Amino acid sequence: MTSRRLIAPFGADNLRSMMPFVLPFPNIDPVAFSFGPLAVRWYGLAYIVGLLGSWAYAHRLAGNAQLWQNRPHPSPQSLSDLLLYGMLGIVIGGRLGQVLFYEPHYYLAHPLEIFALWNGGMSFHGGFIGVVLAAWYFAHRHGFSLLTIGDLCCAVAPIPVFLVRIANFIQQEHAGRPAHVPWAVVFPDIDAVPRHPSQLYEGLTEGLLLLFVLGIAVRKGGLLLPGLLTGLFMLGYALARIAMEFFRQPDPDLERLAYGLTMGMVLSIPMALIGLALVIRSARTAHRVEHVEAP
Repeated sequence: MTSRRLIAPFGADNLRSMMPFVLPFPNIDPVAFSFGPLAVRWYGLAYIVGLLGSWAYAHRLAGNAQLWQNRPHPSPQSLSDLLLYGMLGIVIGGRLGQVLFYEPHYYLAHPLEIFALWNGGMSFHGGFIGVVLAAWYFAHRHGFSLLTIGDLCCAVAPIPVFLVRIANFIQQEHAGRPAHVPWAVVFPDIDAVPRHPSQLYEGLTEGLLLLFVLGIAVRKGGLLLPGLLTGLFMLGYALARIAMEFFRQPDPDLERLAYGLTMGMVLSIPMALIGLALVIRSARTAHRVEHVEAP
């Protein structure tokens, strides 16, 4: 989402006297590399590498027959189509989510800016909705259950989530609230205030931790229970996002709502409820199967 710069409430000298152990920001160039006038930013690279990493992991899962047993699932060769649909879903859904959820008045006044993706502004929840639609189209076209494709997508989804959060940190956007912890970071492009590195918190919880949990579920037979991995991802991401919103500095114009809520929290609540319902549904399915198979 578009980053807004914050104003420091006090000077750097006062900061040093209060917190001598504040970590300096690793001043990494937002441009990863360039070819003449073409500059490739870490943010765009995170999406590309994340999607390719997800495709490679999904390719491996789809090719492991033991994980699926007799459950119909896509072949590894067909996943190239899913990658293309998913990319379109992320870009279109993420951008429209930013427009509709966060800045409708601005884009209503500047409609051509909707297409200026290079200026930033992507909503995770909008991108997630876009991927759901892409998964539905792929499932419909190839004759699979939506939950089957959803489980496969959600098993690998934390990979780009982790990489994009790291890119957020490099770009000094979505920084955390003021902090008095030894690992607080001063983001020089924002202000002189020590802040939670909330981008790293989100990368660890919404990305690596969730990838680890889903990996365990896959190895325990999660792909045999339709909707389990989809529910675990939705529930896990939503709970992590709501928790991280207490560390992340909300934009007062775009994200902060009444009663201490933020837009990220509000959008994550229905996601958590749907995820919980899918987990309960899959658990009941497993119980019925065990009951039928019992002698």
